[in-house]
Amino acid sequence: MRKQIGEPSAAVLDVGSFSARLVVLAKGGSPLDPVLSHQTRLRLDRELDDDGNLTRRGIDAVSSAVEAGMTMAAKHGVEDVYPLATSSIRDAANVKQVVCDVAKATGVKLRFLTGRREAELAYVGARRWYGASAGRLLVLDIGGGTVELAAGDAEEAGFAHSLPLGARSLTRDWFSTECPSPKVVRAMREHVLDEVSDAMRDVLPQIRDHHAVGCSKVLRQLARLAGDRPSRSRELHLDDLRAWIPRLAKLPAKRRAELPGISRQRSHQALAGAIVAEALLTLSGGQVAICPWSTRDGLLLGMLDGLVTLDGKPAKAA
Repeated sequence: MRKQIGEPSAAVLDVGSFSARLVVLAKGGSPLDPVLSHQTRLRLDRELDDDGNLTRRGIDAVSSAVEAGMTMAAKHGVEDVYPLATSSIRDAANVKQVVCDVAKATGVKLRFLTGRREAELAYVGARRWYGASAGRLLVLDIGGGTVELAAGDAEEAGFAHSLPLGARSLTRDWFSTECPSPKVVRAMREHVLDEVSDAMRDVLPQIRDHHAVGCSKVLRQLARLAGDRPSRSRELHLDDLRAWIPRLAKLPAKRRAELPGISRQRSHQALAGAIVAEALLTLSGGQVAICPWSTRDGLLLGMLDGLVTLDGKPAKAA
């Protein structure tokens, strides 16, 4: 007999570049132990044309993934699901068409969070993971389209910002070949550091003593690559990372995927991710601890506790 999930529960269908994942938490639950989880693989990174439009095949793949996730939720008695679409869809040139076509095919209207809201929710996820005893946190999240920064010493972030420096976007905009020249790599490193420095200039004096944590698969994979030894695999250190940047630049994506921690799906954007991580670590003390919870987890926990409404906004603002 199919298990029915009791209410209240919190459910998010997270539609990203590489997968659409349904996660459901029961009352008092944790992302470590969801009562329901279902994943459909996607490769939307392969479905963008030269003008930045998501192709028809890509739109159909999103529709199928959304249908599969929502069907699974309905089978288990879960009705209220937040259909979160991330930057891979939000930043597509034909995003309005994508949302309309997916809605026609599935009856589900994809929703988006602003970059700032993603940063705030990543902070919530990290704060819940480390707890109040962790003190002041600086949360760093490198996505495909954007980078989120958030900092604070309470349940909610006091500072939150989003930058268009995602690993996928930078790879597309800067690298015309898999193995870019040292000149191109150097120019990109300078550009990214300038952008991050400008965004953090006003808050740097206040966050120098914050505990820096990284909440993304990009940082997790880089930590595995650059800290592939006992006691350091859950941290990413600036000196270790810098040693890897020129090595990554000399390797095509297929060879990068053979390295520790680098997945085949993200191998083509590993160099750009490393360059962004270098800039973030340069300004945040030289090392970052890896946190397994991020935006989706912060959204789920906030919804479960009644702090976030079903449209992803703070309950106090509803």
